[in-house]
Amino acid sequence: MTTTKLSAAFTPKAFIPYLIAGDPDIETTVSNIQALTTGGADAIELGIPFSDPVADGPDIQAGDLRAFAAGISVAGVFDIVAAARKFTDVPFILVTYANIPFKFGYDAFCARCSELNVAALIIPDLPLEEQGEIRPSADKYGISIIATVPLNSEPARIAALAAPAEFALLQGDPTGVDLSALTTSLKQAGVRSIVGLGSADATQAATLAASADGVSIDTTTVQLIAKQDATTSQKLTELAATLSAAVHGA
Repeated sequence: MTTTKLSAAFTPKAFIPYLIAGDPDIETTVSNIQALTTGGADAIELGIPFSDPVADGPDIQAGDLRAFAAGISVAGVFDIVAAARKFTDVPFILVTYANIPFKFGYDAFCARCSELNVAALIIPDLPLEEQGEIRPSADKYGISIIATVPLNSEPARIAALAAPAEFALLQGDPTGVDLSALTTSLKQAGVRSIVGLGSADATQAATLAASADGVSIDTTTVQLIAKQDATTSQKLTELAATLSAAVHGA
């Protein structure tokens, strides 16, 4: 398996929480990253707010609006990563809609990611068939593009989506899915699997991590931050500690 910046997060499993950049503001986002890494997060998914986040649920859409109200920009997102780099070398995964790196310029976007040691991108609205424009820049600067794989896809489609990737984010309800068979198939193809959930308790995280290489959550962290107060930092640290222990103990 190819060694990339993101590979370092898997020891051998990874717990990967999600934050919206700039929600509720830049400084608090940096503090929340520190809270999660203190708790044991192996990597951080950092969402770049978008004006029409069609692939996201209401909690993340509301978080995007809070970030916009606080004045977030793409430059501000990179400022957050730069500030976090003062206290952590945890791999960052930027979650972005395709129009953002397109407008920024694919090469310039990937170059800036490389300067800040960003490990990977998740682009949920960029089909496999349309990755040809950004992939050369991503490859040039050593940025992984994580395949987004719906769990209800046909086996042949799953194989096609994962084929050019080193990591696959499996999304959807894992109930009724032979997750072990799927992740084993991906591993045989040289692809690490990450199960993406809105929320999970320790038991669920451990169960999923028994088959997958990583577990990511988004709704739980975003909901905590929506109620940001003096206790939020500690709650994020405790959440990360609980779920990280469950994932690594699987």
